[in-house]
Amino acid sequence: MLNVVLYAPEIPQNTGNIMRTCAATNTRLHLIKPLGFSLDEKVVKRSGANYINECDYTVYENFNEFKEKNKGKYYFLTRYGHKPHSSFDYKKEDNIYLIFGRESTGIPKEILKEHLDTCLRIPMTDKVRALNLSNCVAIMIYEALRQQEYTGLSRDEPFKGKNYLEE
Repeated sequence: MLNVVLYAPEIPQNTGNIMRTCAATNTRLHLIKPLGFSLDEKVVKRSGANYINECDYTVYENFNEFKEKNKGKYYFLTRYGHKPHSSFDYKKEDNIYLIFGRESTGIPKEILKEHLDTCLRIPMTDKVRALNLSNCVAIMIYEALRQQEYTGLSRDEPFKGKNYLEE
């Protein structure tokens, strides 16, 4: 199972977008407090485009509670990572947790230091510090799903039909 973990997210629009991506990919979402917003805020719902009800998510009081309740392989996305995000084999693991930090400060250094072997970075130029959080989550989810051959996802448009363009 593929999981996304947001450590203390601050921007509701990002979390709404991530909730929509998780709903679209059957990815479970884990939110670790403190949250910089309420999940009831209109902006979260607007960014999630009414797909929030389709998102399977859990909220935790802190990282320790999250770790106690979730076992599997943890991958930490950080600008300080040295390994490209595509260098890991996401097909081998049963429970994969892609962990992302808060928008302003990332994942705390003390957490990262315990997991140096699974700290990763999305390669980019030296012109920017980091990509937008919701973009990073989408990149990571789809890299893992690509390696898993998009298991469980529809390859055809479900609403207008497979042959919409040909008609």
